[in-house]
Amino acid sequence: MKSLPAVLISGLVAFGAAGCSGDSDTPDPVTPSSVAPSVPEVVGAGPFYVEPTGAAMNQVTEWQAAGRAADAVAIRKIATSPAAVWFADANPGYAERARALVAAATAAGRTPVLVAYHVPNRDCGGHSEGGAPNAAAYRSFITGLAGAVHGSDAIVVLEPDAMTHVLKGCVTGPSAIERYELLKAAVSEFKQDPGVRVYLDGGNPSWVRDAARVADALRKSGVEQADGFSLNVANFETTEANIAYGEQISKRLDGAHFVIDTSRNGNGPAKIGSDDKHWCNPPGRALGQEPTTETGHPLVDAFLWIKRPGESDGACGKGAPAAGQWWPEYALDLATN
Repeated sequence: MKSLPAVLISGLVAFGAAGCSGDSDTPDPVTPSSVAPSVPEVVGAGPFYVEPTGAAMNQVTEWQAAGRAADAVAIRKIATSPAAVWFADANPGYAERARALVAAATAAGRTPVLVAYHVPNRDCGGHSEGGAPNAAAYRSFITGLAGAVHGSDAIVVLEPDAMTHVLKGCVTGPSAIERYELLKAAVSEFKQDPGVRVYLDGGNPSWVRDAARVADALRKSGVEQADGFSLNVANFETTEANIAYGEQISKRLDGAHFVIDTSRNGNGPAKIGSDDKHWCNPPGRALGQEPTTETGHPLVDAFLWIKRPGESDGACGKGAPAAGQWWPEYALDLATN
């Protein structure tokens, strides 16, 4: 696995994360996200906030108008389900947009899920290359985002792939030391507010298989000050595999809790030939368990849709658009498989 796309839209960026399980880079969504104080009627959304507008809802409207009623109903499963909102740049207004998101969620009596994805040298020059130009800029970005969610009941997933990239050797030497320090500082910044729950990304079961190494890296990144760690961001590994993997990591972290991205793991992972591209828009995948805090497992705090279903992992064949772009045909497959 690696990370997201280089196409970053000004301000608030809602995308589905990095998260491949091989050594290739995982692209991810970059879709502008608008915030409104109302929430669509949603069944089974749990306590999480659902943005009332976006590409999926626009697709519902378009297909209804075109007479594709069944397809519109299928896509509505995505449009009315809570998904994380990604903050992947420090363009002017990003903190204000985060503040508006939090305010809308509060007014709706729901909890927003945010992803901070702006660490320097993000994705090691892959599909989602970019991030803050230096450590000082990153610290400033985190301060702004933490200030925007201050005083709220919010969940923050911190820097998908960042720690795992160090373990895979694409961030080394002083840069690796700096990355651990930045992640730890970011956890500390968000946790100044007791209402904000922070989960530091820990990869997925098929990327770095040594749970002891992952636990050690998470500890260096400040997981003991966080609320736990996240798994399977933008990936397809089964919930069962993630729970088993999370248990192994948790055992080495004094019982740390974790959350799992279930957005696209309904049919589990796929193996595409010999090139290990099962992380990049694999066919035959399906939506997974809807977001909920009722996981049935004492260590699993929530199943979340961190990756936004229907947004491309990258231009990896069969008409796939660039990373982060809404892809209605793939979204329909996810919703109907």
